[in-house]
Amino acid sequence: MTDPDKQVWNDLLANLRTHHAAAWRKWFDDLEPLGIHGGSLVLRARSDVHRDYLRRDCLDAFNDALRSVTGQLLTVRFLDPGDPGPKTTPASKSSLSQRPEPAHAPSEAQLAAHPDALVINPDYGFENFVVGPNNRLAHAASVAVGEKPGHAYNPLFIHGDVGLGKTHLLQAISLRIKQANPSAVIHYVSCDGFISDFMNAVQSGKMSAFRHRFRNVDMLVIDDIHFLAKRDRTQEEFFHTFNTLYQSQKQIVLSCDARPEEIPDLEDRLVSRFNWGLVTKIEAPCYETRVEILKSKARLRHIEMSDAVACHIASKIDSNIRELEGAITKLQLLVAVDKQPITLELARMALGDSPQRVARHPTIDAIINVVTDFYSVKRIDLLGKRRHKSISQPRQVCMYLARKMTRHSLEEIGAHFGNRDHTTVMHAVRTIESKQTADTDFASVVQSLVRSLDDEYVRAS
Repeated sequence: MTDPDKQVWNDLLANLRTHHAAAWRKWFDDLEPLGIHGGSLVLRARSDVHRDYLRRDCLDAFNDALRSVTGQLLTVRFLDPGDPGPKTTPASKSSLSQRPEPAHAPSEAQLAAHPDALVINPDYGFENFVVGPNNRLAHAASVAVGEKPGHAYNPLFIHGDVGLGKTHLLQAISLRIKQANPSAVIHYVSCDGFISDFMNAVQSGKMSAFRHRFRNVDMLVIDDIHFLAKRDRTQEEFFHTFNTLYQSQKQIVLSCDARPEEIPDLEDRLVSRFNWGLVTKIEAPCYETRVEILKSKARLRHIEMSDAVACHIASKIDSNIRELEGAITKLQLLVAVDKQPITLELARMALGDSPQRVARHPTIDAIINVVTDFYSVKRIDLLGKRRHKSISQPRQVCMYLARKMTRHSLEEIGAHFGNRDHTTVMHAVRTIESKQTADTDFASVVQSLVRSLDDEYVRAS
């Protein structure tokens, strides 16, 4: 690789750290730059899992950083460890002055396996999972499945509230099996993905291909299996898929927000099969576990975090791991912008500490009042059965805020909104979380509502 290309690579890494802090990972330094060829900076990943993760979750950030540091319309290509890379010939010699080849970009953005498959995050290995009293059994069972798939616990059913580490364990099992047997066929998909793929297969008459994809595997991993509720045809298909895999001693791993028998409108025969193996729960992490989680997440991002900072954040955020990671991301952004180390004062500023906020929580009625005022909708419509977007979105925002800002259970929240079941509340929370990630304007609206509730609640205190 030429010296100019090396400089581009170093500048790209610096740009990622500063302008794409949320995407930055320590292991980016381990990528092998092969130079600029045909309008693309070619990088070799250390494993297929790393390559697929980079292609799906990091391509836009890398492309943006590359174009920022070069001022040219270049793209990034990620190769797997076995790919020899481009040959350097007089016609393809590395050069920043070459005209880029747009054909490279779409190929990198394509899904690595199937459109419905989820990406395995290389960060989610067992070595990065913090074990505590809240998750000890689930972790031990997951390790056992990773060591002896199809024989230890089959199926393995992990349940617990949102953001407590279920997905981490699902991916850790997948990574462990792939490390031991790189040729193992693992299909990791959300329940929504399974449902969507099934419906598409039915409509297009491609059920044979669908069944081959889900049944000819060494392990099937499905996240959020509770979304099978009320879907009779999909439950029927999954029942036969489950039987085929189980009888072949192929591993099945499932995650859910509730125990099998607590999933509404789930066929008894599926509930029975989910209980055949091991059903284990993950609870919210205790204070000491939250401190260790913060330190682990910080190390992955190459962030220096003192014990005082970790302890302070852990004392303020006790809901779930995703919010702990969100606090780290915010600190990382502040550090990148202000060019200062992470201090206790910076952590306090990032969290917007307020003693009154910690002491009490807004009521669901207060949340409904703030949301109905903002969206100019009637309370009776919000609590009723109407499903028009002008009503359903404010209703979902209410459920999301109630889940995030109160201590009420999913069932209690659902009862406030026309006696809806807990899966409706879970769906609302996930919908609002996804929309905030995809739409910054909408995220600003939600944060504005949070601030309004905080202000009102502080005054009431």
